[in-house]
Amino acid sequence: MIDPPRTETELMQRAEKLAGRLIGEVAEAMNISVPQSLQRKKGWQGQFIEQCLGADSGNLSQPDFAHLNIELKTLPIDYDGRVQESTYVCVLNLQGQALMHWTESPVYRKLQCVLWVPVARNSNEKVIQSRIATPFLWRPTDEQLATLRLDWEHAVELVCLGKIDQINARQGEILQVRPKAAHSRVLTKATDREGGMIETLPRGFYLRPQFTQTLLMQHLKLI
Repeated sequence: MIDPPRTETELMQRAEKLAGRLIGEVAEAMNISVPQSLQRKKGWQGQFIEQCLGADSGNLSQPDFAHLNIELKTLPIDYDGRVQESTYVCVLNLQGQALMHWTESPVYRKLQCVLWVPVARNSNEKVIQSRIATPFLWRPTDEQLATLRLDWEHAVELVCLGKIDQINARQGEILQVRPKAAHSRVLTKATDREGGMIETLPRGFYLRPQFTQTLLMQHLKLI
């Protein structure tokens, strides 16, 4: 176990030491086994980087480095710098949303400051061949926060009205809602339009890949 970093500077120094290294190389040094594929272990890569950097939040609904108020997100890219998938933020609670304020939401808390760690791998390569790219910190602008809030409020309003069936991944400019389950047999409780209880697929908030692509390009000073 690695102790949590005491300061933002210490966290960035640790992250920058990983830049350019292969996941297999780092994992061997830390005596951590690497899966052959991420298909059934979607969260492994993020958890691995958390271990490398000393994240201390576990599965709690708070930033990964709670004492620094910094969330960690890995960003899968190819070697041309193209973002490969949307970025999971947190679960969308399908019950009891009515009294929650934007600034109390997990989305707001987790996205106040994000340490992005891009990880490059082509589709035909093994996980151990993934290369950790240069990390960067992102704090949302006022405009980005306003858009995130609108996206979040729209989804929460539909939940409060029991209109779960109207939520889909096309909604939201930055933040979208998608099913969050290993398979279709995983169900959770939700409230319907009449106030009754139904079972439905769990949902999660995700950042669109077009948005994280823009963040990456800004970091690389390409736009």
